Amino acid sequence: MKDTILIVEDDRDIMEVVTIMLGREGFKVLKATNGKEAIEDIAKRPDLIILDVMLPDMDGFTVCRRIRQESLAPVLFLTAKTGVQDKTEGLEAGGDDYLVKPFFQEELRARIRALLRRYENYRGKDQNEPRDHYMEVGRFRVSEDFNEVLKDGKQISMTDIEYRILKLLMQYRNKIFSIQNIYESVWEKPYFYDANNTVMVHIRRLRMAIEDDSKKPVYIRTEWGRGYRFVSE
Repeated sequence: MKDTILIVEDDRDIMEVVTIMLGREGFKVLKATNGKEAIEDIAKRPDLIILDVMLPDMDGFTVCRRIRQESLAPVLFLTAKTGVQDKTEGLEAGGDDYLVKPFFQEELRARIRALLRRYENYRGKDQNEPRDHYMEVGRFRVSEDFNEVLKDGKQISMTDIEYRILKLLMQYRNKIFSIQNIYESVWEKPYFYDANNTVMVHIRRLRMAIEDDSKKPVYIRTEWGRGYRFVSE
């Protein structure tokens, strides 16, 4: 079955270029030119959303927050803004990655492929894969094959990136991972300085998902100047 990609973009030239590129790659394409249409199209269950930040009726961050109420499909932001604050806001809203305009089609294609590959693992898309490999750590039960995280027997919803960070830290609990270690292991891309903020935002979101009090984390500890580690009770 073809993966479905929703493009949310009000620039018709960009929409046309990206649509043609995705069609050649064999994807099914849904198109929305504003936030309202995008939110309605979530009911069609796209596998990935390419989301422009600047839309005519509402900003992309607001759209992403609404999307996250219904879907955990990866969101790739397209933005003309390069500031750290704008990128942080996108990640805080639930985005998985961002690409600055203008962009090369090859880079867009590579990011889409990487996000979809991780999302397929997240959903356990291959129904023939065994699904009985779990880590049991204190109050947590985490699948090693696909995204399933339970705390005290209750399932926790989190994005693919958050799941991959948690699994990495739990597999090597008490080991300190630098931000560079985490970024290169989870994003599977070479580290660059701005990645620091990206990792910190996702760590903050992950703490909100698993900690009893995210402001007083018990499980994901910060080792100042060194990185992060998972500590079991």
